[in-house]
Amino acid sequence: MSHATYELKAELRERVGKGSSRELRRNGRIPAVIYGDKQAPLSISLPVKEVTLKIHAGGFMTTVATIDVDGQKISVLPKDYQLDPVRDFTMHVDFLRVSGNTQVTVEIPVHFINEEKSPGIKVGGVLNVVRHEVEFHCPADAIPEFITADLEGMKIGDGVHISNIKLPAGVTPVITDRDFTIATIAAPAGGTTGEQE
Repeated sequence: MSHATYELKAELRERVGKGSSRELRRNGRIPAVIYGDKQAPLSISLPVKEVTLKIHAGGFMTTVATIDVDGQKISVLPKDYQLDPVRDFTMHVDFLRVSGNTQVTVEIPVHFINEEKSPGIKVGGVLNVVRHEVEFHCPADAIPEFITADLEGMKIGDGVHISNIKLPAGVTPVITDRDFTIATIAAPAGGTTGEQE
């Protein structure tokens, strides 16, 4: 399941442009825009501290939030954000309006389980992760927090493909024309089969 939803209080931005963005940031707020749902984009500002905390907490891009704009509550999913590379400070966020039946495209992290049950890893093989995240289409209100790749029984030379992963209902990979690889168990570098116990 997704992370718990959260709410942010926003203010409408009357003026848009470089000068007003700088002014906002001086006041501890950042510019943001809400797009989508066949409505005009809405320019808002948000408290930078709260947004930056959410980004650092993880799962930001896969958690539907409620933005309260002057009492109007809008369900959104973050689509993109910019960080100031020097100060690790949130500069801007784009949100997408979502409703229960909105389909969204998101990158979802892969978690690997049962490494200790992989014969390949036991003899010194190395888990070579090809994709740490996979892009999926899914319903906005049912975005998985992660997908699980099970390594049980995997030998050197075996690979985990998207077809090996149980996906929740409604979640489909963006790449559909091939059974792409998520990870492989590679032979140990140097060809030794692990140290003697």
